[in-house]
Amino acid sequence: MSTIEERLRKHAPSSPSRWREKAEWRQQNKSWLRFSQLVAIRMLEQMDAEGLTQKALAERLGCSQQYVSKILKGQENLSIETICKIEDALTLELLPKELEVA
Repeated sequence: MSTIEERLRKHAPSSPSRWREKAEWRQQNKSWLRFSQLVAIRMLEQMDAEGLTQKALAERLGCSQQYVSKILKGQENLSIETICKIEDALTLELLPKELEVA
């Protein structure tokens, strides 16, 4: 075995990688993940415009800064209630206020 291979094996993690499971999970959940990412981008833009920190937004939302951080990573499955709180806290419209009834 070459020296490079020995070094790679020495630094390899003892537990197997979970990249496949994570990739499959992202594929199965891609529709809501895409929406969550778009919400995160809109939030970041508005926070930047207002000069708002994650901590200040957390105070407005009544949650922890850690939860705001999770939302801003774009991988949080947001409830309608949370989306409405975000809209109110940042004066954004993320969901239509009226739905057409056929």
